Amino acid sequence: MVPLYMAFLVGGALCLIGQIIMDVTKPTITPGHILVGYISCGAILSGLGLYQPLVNIGGAGATIPLSGFGHLLAQGTIKAVEQKGLLGALSGGVEAAAAGITAAIVFGYVAAVLFDPKG
Repeated sequence: MVPLYMAFLVGGALCLIGQIIMDVTKPTITPGHILVGYISCGAILSGLGLYQPLVNIGGAGATIPLSGFGHLLAQGTIKAVEQKGLLGALSGGVEAAAAGITAAIVFGYVAAVLFDPKG
């Protein structure tokens, strides 16, 4: 079990890095660029075996941000390739992330039905 303060520090550091990048490169790099960059970096670092030590140190502070989503996609793909061969490269990431993706869609839909956004 990871201490709560470590999850806070790791998650906060990831957010701080993204905020600094946006502030320094304004308006060149947008929040969308940061989101895609975090997912890509998480997947690349996971594929190289460098993201799991961060997960071991920071727990949810490393798995909940978007870099954790990239890590999940990469680990799902690696596992599926080991089990199914090359075909697993096409389906493994989506299979590993299916529960999270489904939850985001369902909760987003419920929120849209229950609340009236002021635009």
